[in-house]
Parts: sequence; C-alpha cells; structure tokens
Amino acid sequence: MSVLQGIKVLDLTRILAGPWSTMALADLGAEVWKIESPDGDDTRSWMPPAKAGISTYYLSANRNKQSLVVDMRNPEGRQLILDLAAQADVVVENFLPASLKRLGLDYETLAAVNPRLIHCSITGYGRNNPMENRPGYDFIIQAESGFMSITGEKDGEPMRLGVAFIDLVTGMNAVQGILAALYEREKSGLGQSVDIALSDSALHFLANVASGYLNTGKVPQRYGNAHASIVPYQLFNTADGSIALAVGNDEQYRRLCLEVLKRPELHSDPRFTQNKGRTEHRELLIPLLQQAFTAWPSEALIEALRAQAIPVGEVKDVAQALESETARYRDLVLSAEHPVAGEVRMVRSPLRLSRTPTVEAKAPPLQGEHTDSVLGRVLGKDPASLQALREAGAIR
Repeated sequence: MSVLQGIKVLDLTRILAGPWSTMALADLGAEVWKIESPDGDDTRSWMPPAKAGISTYYLSANRNKQSLVVDMRNPEGRQLILDLAAQADVVVENFLPASLKRLGLDYETLAAVNPRLIHCSITGYGRNNPMENRPGYDFIIQAESGFMSITGEKDGEPMRLGVAFIDLVTGMNAVQGILAALYEREKSGLGQSVDIALSDSALHFLANVASGYLNTGKVPQRYGNAHASIVPYQLFNTADGSIALAVGNDEQYRRLCLEVLKRPELHSDPRFTQNKGRTEHRELLIPLLQQAFTAWPSEALIEALRAQAIPVGEVKDVAQALESETARYRDLVLSAEHPVAGEVRMVRSPLRLSRTPTVEAKAPPLQGEHTDSVLGRVLGKDPASLQALREAGAIR
C-alpha cells in the first residue's frame, strides 16, 4: 500500500512546476486526474528531443497520471470540473487568478462545492498583490531573483542554470504545502488554500546567499565554479582531465596538504591554515594548488583523495551520470511501456519509504487517454452521456 492511496488529485496544471508536484503525489500513490485543454499540455509540443513524436519534456513530469481532455470554457466542461472537484481531495492549478475567476473555478467557488478540498495555487508572483496576474516563467524568475547574477564565470555574463530549477523547487514546495494541509485536515476536517509562488521559492532558495546579503549588506558576486565562502571548493585541472574538489573544513585541508600532496608548507602558512584565511587569500592559494594537481592523473588523484575522506568527484556528462555506479546502486533509472513510444525510461522518485514505497511506474498518458474511464467511474457517466458531452464540445 502506498502512502497516498485513496487520495484523489484534480490536476489543472501544465508545463513544469505544477506537473512536477502532481507527479510526486502520483508516485506516492495518489490518483491524479490530469485535465488538459483540447490543445493539450504546452510541453507536448516542446521538442526536440522526442521519442516516436512524443516530447521527452512532457514525459519527464507526467508519469502515473490519468489524462482527460475537458474544455473548461464550455459550460458543460466547467460543470465536469466542478463535479470532479466535489469528489477530489486536492486540486492543483497554475492559472492566473483572473483567468480562473472568469471560469468560475476559483478557490472560493470550489470550497463551496467541497469544504474538505485542499486547493493549491501555483503562480509566478503569488496571489493578492498587484503582480498576481503577471505570467511567471522559470527563466524570468532566475533573472529577477538574483540567481543569474551569482551564476557564471566571474568576469562573464549572468547565466541561468541548465534546468528550470525554480519550477522544480516550486513544485517541491507545493507538495510540502499539500501534504501539510492534508495532515491538518485529519484534525480539523476542513480543507484550505495553499498559495505557492515561483518568486517566493526562488528567494527562499537563495539560502546562505540571501542570509549573507541581509546580514552584511554586501551584494554577492559570481565565482564561476568556486565558492564564495569555502576554499578550495571548485574544479581543478589534472594531467589528463579535471576533478571537482570540495574541501569543507580545516581538517580536510590538512589531510589534502600533508597526506595527499605532501606539501606541508601549504598548510603551515598561517594565511592558509584556516578557511577564513584561505578564502581571503584565494588568489594566491588556488594557483599553487592547481600547479600541484596538474602532476596527477585524474584517476590516481581521486583515489588518493577518497582514501583520505576528502570529497571529490569526476566531472561527468549526463550520459555518464545516468549510467554511473551511483545510478545503478540506487536503481535510479526505470522504464515503463508507452502505447506509442514503446519503452520509456525515466528517473525514479527520490522518495524512499520502507513500508509504503512509491508505486510502480506507469508511462505518461496520451492526451485524453482516460477521459471516458474517469468520467464513467468517478461521475457515473454512461456511454450515451459521454457521447452527448463530446457532441457539445465539452470533452474529447
């Protein structure tokens, strides 16, 4: 039995932050009804890459769901959403508040239909403020939140991260809020609204960088692959490649100098013995370390560093990472059969529960694949009723 078995989720989201959150709920056993417009989730057309004409972007965030095509602009389609909301435990949406209010599917309307409903709204800038109807995209929020200003080479231009990580962390925050609201409902018997914003998630995710500015007034800068507060903590070239080295404390640094590099002077120098000094004198220390590392082949250096419990890693591409020992030991790559694409490979949920594991993966659904089955099973629609809804343009 999975931890969320019996929980029904009405998923009105598309693109990434919302679908990422509902996929996590589906992995935990919730029954997720993914409502798509006749045009489908935007990411269905985001390609290449694609497999058998199916966008791999869409495949990344929609496993274990059931897809229904419902036109919410159609009065009968809107009523179907209200009827499903009456049967659901959770609704997740990422519409602009004004759009949802025009459709008559805002929280107040849904709560009147189902007082136990947990309603999660995901927007760019949150609700109930002058920016609530401004569209929010990960790239824009990365720029506005300061993340791009601290990412990239020191003398280069601001740079975005290679994945839409603000969307992803926003989806994770949505899951936390939903699970907390479900837990509270066990005590009160009542639902509530959860307001999740990409802008909130981004600024919260600045973590120590935000704390540094708020408490010192010093504007953080870019350090490329280096760290603002820890040295050495960056990439270094070797005789035949490069390594990622993260010396997190003074004892690790002592072992690096004395046991690995056999360079005691790099440790005994009072400018380098403690991390504060190493950080202040990084421009002097880093070239000395780089010169020492250049004499080592990568494999031998990594072996020597790991023998001293000094954090180090190879610099891998995505293919190497997904085929690595780490991925194999943790059984991170799984597959499921898709009716069009055949075998679809995915990365397993990182949530590992001993008694209530995540569900066996099912491939992301075709657009509208479950329209008839869900409406029939949940709302009792017979074939004649479904045909009438199709003819009215409410479903496809």
